[in-house]
Amino acid sequence: MTGEYWLDALARPLADSLGGVLVGITSYLPNVIGALLVFLAGLIVASGLGLLVERLAVSIKLDEWLRKLGVGEYVDRSGLRLDSGKFLGQIVYWVLLITFLLAVTDILKLPQLSEFLRTDVLGFVPSLIAAMLIVLVAVVLANLLRKVISASVMSARLAGAHFLGVLVWWSVTIFGLFAAMIQLGIAREIILTLITGLIAMLALAGGIAFGLGGKEYAAHLLRKLQDQVEGKEVVKK
Repeated sequence: MTGEYWLDALARPLADSLGGVLVGITSYLPNVIGALLVFLAGLIVASGLGLLVERLAVSIKLDEWLRKLGVGEYVDRSGLRLDSGKFLGQIVYWVLLITFLLAVTDILKLPQLSEFLRTDVLGFVPSLIAAMLIVLVAVVLANLLRKVISASVMSARLAGAHFLGVLVWWSVTIFGLFAAMIQLGIAREIILTLITGLIAMLALAGGIAFGLGGKEYAAHLLRKLQDQVEGKEVVKK
């Protein structure tokens, strides 16, 4: 009796624990099945819409428009292949897939993972898109300003048309890259300090260069302005 008593005393808690585990697994199994179904649906929807966006970009000839704006030249120089349809399709694919993964984590009751996907991943997407648009606009604007300034300087028959065009292109592009990095939150304070220092350096360098190399011309302009002012005063008298 004593052996049977102790055996029953040990077996009953073990049976209760196993029963609780089985009940927990059985009650959680529908959540797992539902999460798998949602994830598979997300794969199908994300793949379909990503492919649709890719084909839409090809149908409207987005790559040709970007090459006309001068973006393709710099993409080719970097060793990459300009394929905006594939790029946009992948963005749509991953955004939708992460959105469905967020639903999966809610079904599986994983609040930490859900919060990470919601704030750190999906919350980063708008900043990433804005940064890419800033870089694109900066490159297009830099190309436009380079052509306008080079043509203006050449039409005025002044020297340094190519140099001024390249200088403007690099200035606009660098400021665009800095703005994109600030949008992404990458070393915001350091970049703002660099921009302030760069502007101050250019202003100081220009002032010194003008003061040393262009002081005679500046004096000539001041004398000419003085003569005009004094001439007007004489006429009035």
